[in-house]
Amino acid sequence: MSSSDSQEFVTVTIGGQLFGIPVLAVQDVLGPQKITRVPLAPPEIAGALNLRGRIVTAVDVRRRLNLPPRAAGEEGMSVVVEHKGEAYSLLIDSVGEVLAVPLGAFERNPATLNSRWREVSGGVYRLEGKLLVVLEVERLLDFSGAVQAA
Repeated sequence: MSSSDSQEFVTVTIGGQLFGIPVLAVQDVLGPQKITRVPLAPPEIAGALNLRGRIVTAVDVRRRLNLPPRAAGEEGMSVVVEHKGEAYSLLIDSVGEVLAVPLGAFERNPATLNSRWREVSGGVYRLEGKLLVVLEVERLLDFSGAVQAA
């Protein structure tokens, strides 16, 4: 498969669901990090972390997707993305592989997909026995609607 007829995603798992983040949006993958809470931040903002001297906003993707919090003691991971010149750490459960999927297999979000997920998803790919939900970084990091709905 050439790169012109496929799209590559970094696969991540959040709450048992497989998601894909476009590989070109991903800057770094980190293990568990020390996160400092930010007073008065929206509930989806877990806090801030220091990434090689740069302050990065940490976004709790579970909370953003209306999923229950991770069990106590379960360490998560971070995928660092850039949006409008700022770095963000997306807190997820685990990182999988870089997966190339054929463009022809792309589907619009199904009507049955959770409405909160549809807000941040660009579509889906049906894989063998799994659904890969494509996360749109711009929409995931747009808190204007999330704050009003909270």
